[in-house]
Amino acid sequence: MSVTDDDVLAKHKRKLEEQYFRTENRELIDRMKRVAAADREDRELDAKTGLHDPELLREIHYLGFTAETVGLLPLVPLLQVAWARRGISRAERRLIVELARTRGIEDGSAADRELSEWLRHRPPDAVFAQAMHLIRAMLAAHSEETHDLTAVDLVQYCEKVAEASGGILGFARVSVEERYVLGRIAAALAGEPRADPERAI
Repeated sequence: MSVTDDDVLAKHKRKLEEQYFRTENRELIDRMKRVAAADREDRELDAKTGLHDPELLREIHYLGFTAETVGLLPLVPLLQVAWARRGISRAERRLIVELARTRGIEDGSAADRELSEWLRHRPPDAVFAQAMHLIRAMLAAHSEETHDLTAVDLVQYCEKVAEASGGILGFARVSVEERYVLGRIAAALAGEPRADPERAI
C-alpha cells in the first residue's frame, strides 16, 4: 500500500490541528487560572478591607496593594508625615516599624519588604493622593485590617511620628511641613472636602 501525497498532507494537517488545539487549550487553561487567581485575590482583599465595592477594590489594586500588603494601607498617613521633610529620620523609621509590627506586619513578609522600600524611597504621589478615602472607607467598614483603629488613633500616630525627630534642642518638635501634612491628613480622614492629600507635601 503506497502513501500518496494526499495522505502525507492529510497527516500533516491533522498534526497541525492537534498542535493548534493543544496550544489553544494551554492558553485557555492559563487564562482560566489567571481569572481564578484574580478572583481569589479580590475575595481576600474584600475580606481584609471590608470593602465590597468593586471600584474601591480596583483602586487598591491600581495602587499596587495585594491581599498580602493591604495591611500597609493604614500606615500610609504615617509615611506621609515622615516624608514631609523629604527624608525619614532613624527615630521616625523605628516608630513606624514598631507600629507595623503591632499591626501584624511580620518581619520578612511581603508587606514588610514593601514598607522597607517605602522607608528608603518615598512612595508614589498616587499612593498618598488616593489612600485617605480608602482608609476612611476601611475604617467605616470596621475591616479586618482596621477593626481596632479609629481616625483619631491614626492622627495620634501621625503626631508621634512628627514628634519623633524632635527639633533643635527639643524646640519646634514638629516642623511647619509636618504640621501642614498633619492638618491635611486629619481633614482627609474626617472626610472634609477641603482636604487635598496630593498637596500634602
